[in-house]
Amino acid sequence: MSVKTLTIKTKYGPFQCLFEPEKDMGGYMVEARGIQGAISWGKNLTQAKKMIVESIEGAIEARAIAEAEKSGSIRLVKNKSVLLV
Repeated sequence: MSVKTLTIKTKYGPFQCLFEPEKDMGGYMVEARGIQGAISWGKNLTQAKKMIVESIEGAIEARAIAEAEKSGSIRLVKNKSVLLV
């Protein structure tokens, strides 16, 4: 089996992704070209496609939030959680 290049559609548009068979675990490792940090794995090609969509969208959204926070457009407030025993 060889590396496959497929166009994956997301809510932010289409992206070229590389799907490579994973010899040790089986399934496919997948990486989105041009999206830093958008990598994933799936036990088959269908699952790998679904997982890379989530990875691409998450990477884009995280970058947008980080840029908005840096520019002062938003301010993130971390909440402390309370554990009742």
